[in-house]
Amino acid sequence: MDRHALHQPSSSSSSIPATANTVWTDASPLLEVACKDLRDGELIHVDNFNLYAAMSALEIMDPKMDSGIVNRYCSVDEAIEDGVAPVPISTDKTTDVQCMIDIMDHLLTCEATWHKGHSLAQTVFSCAYLLRPERTSSHALLHSYCKVIRATCKAVITVVSDARTHEEEDLFTMAYGLPLSGDGDEKCLSLLNAVEENISRQLRACKAPSSKRKPLEDIEPLQTNFDLEEGYCKALLCRLRFRKHFFHVLTCMRRPQGRGLELARKHIASCISELGVILKSAEFLMSNAHGTCEDATEDRTTASGHQAIGFDASLNSRISAPTPPRSIKILSWKKAIEYFEKLLHDLDIICSYPLDPSLEVLLRFVAQFQKAQPDLVARAHLQLLLVQDGKLYGKCPMFSLIIRAARLPEVFLHHDIQKNEYVVQLGQLVINMLKILCTNAAWQRRKLGKILQDWRVIYVQIELAFRKDFGEGSSISNGDNASARILKHILIWVDEQTYWISHRFLILGFELELYSPSEYCMVYWYLYVVLIRLAEKTHLKMTVSDGSAKQKGKKRKDSPKELARDAKIPPAISFLQCQICLAEGLTVLLAALRNELMVLQSPSPFNSEHEVKYVLMYMVVNIIIHLNNKEMFQNIIEFQLIKRGNNGYSLHK
Repeated sequence: MDRHALHQPSSSSSSIPATANTVWTDASPLLEVACKDLRDGELIHVDNFNLYAAMSALEIMDPKMDSGIVNRYCSVDEAIEDGVAPVPISTDKTTDVQCMIDIMDHLLTCEATWHKGHSLAQTVFSCAYLLRPERTSSHALLHSYCKVIRATCKAVITVVSDARTHEEEDLFTMAYGLPLSGDGDEKCLSLLNAVEENISRQLRACKAPSSKRKPLEDIEPLQTNFDLEEGYCKALLCRLRFRKHFFHVLTCMRRPQGRGLELARKHIASCISELGVILKSAEFLMSNAHGTCEDATEDRTTASGHQAIGFDASLNSRISAPTPPRSIKILSWKKAIEYFEKLLHDLDIICSYPLDPSLEVLLRFVAQFQKAQPDLVARAHLQLLLVQDGKLYGKCPMFSLIIRAARLPEVFLHHDIQKNEYVVQLGQLVINMLKILCTNAAWQRRKLGKILQDWRVIYVQIELAFRKDFGEGSSISNGDNASARILKHILIWVDEQTYWISHRFLILGFELELYSPSEYCMVYWYLYVVLIRLAEKTHLKMTVSDGSAKQKGKKRKDSPKELARDAKIPPAISFLQCQICLAEGLTVLLAALRNELMVLQSPSPFNSEHEVKYVLMYMVVNIIIHLNNKEMFQNIIEFQLIKRGNNGYSLHK
């Protein structure tokens, strides 16, 4: 073949036909001459080419960079002309039904692969039937199924986009101009119901006794082999019903204020039931499959093991050209079934949550839910359920949530202090925290580390506003000053919540396996300290709340104030406690690991454990001397003198 003819595409085969303003020119000779003169690492570029442009440059003929090189077809129309997606699929009705079931199964595996974070263009919309919806109108079963697939993809993209729980580098929500909305897609369920009813009649006809078949002869059979009619009808019905119920699940869960959760649970149960029937149909489909089956049984993407018709992963490579083509391995059919079973189980857990207005109960539920490692779609639905229009569940204002969390009486739910600038900011922080808790573990930990400072800043701002408006000596038990009481309780709660976020941040490090064995001791010490402070703040919040309730109607000026003062531990004493806890933790940990597991036998930076104890005690004494606490110093000296006789070491001056 002439080389010029090979590289110069005709207007009929090219996706960009030649016009009066475009002329196709063969650039191969120029590229060959340039390649001979270029050395490794050199680049042909214009004068205004810079480093930023180099990061976005494409390397021609590199399969990982040049999205056009791996193209089998230049356009979808060219693939259709080549017979990739015939309509009807086959002139033989039995083969047509078999191929239709294979298309359904492969679309299911593509959808599960897409949910796992791959591109929609290279997974679900690698199906040529979805890219040209008008072509399937003559095939009722295929047409209705493609419509509900497009509607489902659109619903999932809307949920994830609204929740913004997808990762930054993820291509999940990018549609690349794909036909997600076709004419009449809003009526996809009515079309699917009509097809389902027709196949149900066919199933009843083939199951009817021979004496009753004559009145049903007007019903056209699904395919020509009567012995296989019942099996194919059941295989199609369970797949159609799964699609119908799954779409109902997505729509019901989007109803405002959780009104559709009860109905969604019923559809979830139906989906799980239909998945079980789909699994059982595999044996029948494999035993009656025609044609060449896929080599690896475990990696097959259809129940029959037959390769599905109408799919080509390179069909959309041109519309996704700004991103290098990814190498995608479609999930197997069994793994796709397992994915949807887990997704439905996670959605059922969300729907079963009683929408408790208590923040403490909510945080405990979300933390427990995240232990199951839910995927993106489930997490997106959870976030949209929790936060709607800036309110919890779309009906509970953030201020009322804070009032309950701070254990304040409900009489303060409509207090004017909710319009305070810092209280409004605090409500936004609570919303952000709830959204962060619905992200994946890696992003959750990263974001929690960042908002810790925001919670500390809002604490300082509220505290300064409290001192400015009410002064240092304000009493929270004064019933005439409700604003002071509210701010005082909120301050205690904000402090407690800050330690809860710190605890969650440390725990996520274990789930993500970020800590090395040498860091375990330090991390557990951090946890020990954080939990102590969290317990103190929680106890203080409960005590102050109970104390306020008991003192209702009685005016004691200093009881709650003194109680808060007693619960507050000075920083110097906290530092000493941390040092003691560290020494104790290190000693117990080292002793357990060495005596029981015989690990961590590496030499210590000190000569012996005796000197480790000596150095730690030396640090404690120096701190006490610095604090000028003679009584505590004397107690330490006496303690060491008693110990000297037993352990054989002394404290030097």
